[in-house]
Amino acid sequence: MLSALPPEAWAVALAALPAMGPARLSALLGRWPPPEAWAAVTSKAWLHEPGVCAAVRTAPGPLADAWCEAARGVDVGAGWQQYVDARVGVATVSSGAYPSALAADIDPPPVVFFRGEPAAIAGPRVAIVGTRDATQYGLDVAYEFGRSLAASGVAVISGLALGIDGAAHAGALAVATAPPIAVVGSGLDVVYPRRHASLWRQVERSGVVVGEAPLGARPEPWRFPARNRIIAALADAVVVVESREHGGSMHTVAEAARRGRPVFAVPGPIRSAASAGTNRLLADGAAPACDADEILIGLGLTAALDRLAADPRPAPEPGHATVLDAIGWQPSSFEQLAVRVPIPLGELSLALVRLQEAGWITERGGWYERVAKAER
Repeated sequence: MLSALPPEAWAVALAALPAMGPARLSALLGRWPPPEAWAAVTSKAWLHEPGVCAAVRTAPGPLADAWCEAARGVDVGAGWQQYVDARVGVATVSSGAYPSALAADIDPPPVVFFRGEPAAIAGPRVAIVGTRDATQYGLDVAYEFGRSLAASGVAVISGLALGIDGAAHAGALAVATAPPIAVVGSGLDVVYPRRHASLWRQVERSGVVVGEAPLGARPEPWRFPARNRIIAALADAVVVVESREHGGSMHTVAEAARRGRPVFAVPGPIRSAASAGTNRLLADGAAPACDADEILIGLGLTAALDRLAADPRPAPEPGHATVLDAIGWQPSSFEQLAVRVPIPLGELSLALVRLQEAGWITERGGWYERVAKAER
């Protein structure tokens, strides 16, 4: 039965189909809930939906055949168990763990995958981006900005790439004040670049790693522009430390502009190719960033940090906190929780009711899931 699994299980199966990009998945999930969307793929019923066909942007017939053929070999339940075993959270737009900053975006990812705490995506957030081929000057500035912003309570976002991205997150982790946020362009079991495996794990433990690629997805080139739009969507501002005139950072800048996010650029030597893009941004009107304080002042975050409140939800009672921990960030059934938490079923039922009343969890079709911390 379709209801035997949480909706996220069917969304995962859809995301893993061949040539299933964000636009196509958004069209399917915008037309049907995940279980029904899967049924529409296996029956080719989506071919009769003009809106879905328009999102395909290619001859729909061959793609329908490919999806139908691939779906025949998929065990949705077994696929979902892989995510549970890998401790990879999954959220659709209607899930409690889906970041509200993305839900309100002009181009929200239809499904997000995460390791760590999605509640880390709260409070002020600044993306620090730049070239992989950074100079020592750029690496030093990125580290300093990451450290200073995190020490001020600002979550640092990057794509975990080599160069500027990695230096910014290394700086943020050095003070362990605000949780780091990484947005990646591969499945969360495919660490890329491999040289950043340790940094990736540190971000998972201290904050959250987010992506829209299913497990096993390789870091294909098209995934990185898609990733950059998520970075821009999550950030209150984008800081470009070093970039060539046509580097990937400029795509993030364009996505920030689409969303009305302010862009800061770090001035660099006029003869340095690594600063050609940032110097051009400055000439075009971007705000200069010579230290982290300029970013805080430019965003009005000095006052915002003073006003930043703790989670308004009442703290769970000790026994209820155990149940909340057992739910984790994957939808869980009552039967699963009864196995994980060795308390009488009546107490478990009461704990779930109390947690739901306090806003810590939500329930859909018999599946319980945590609700991420509310945005400011």
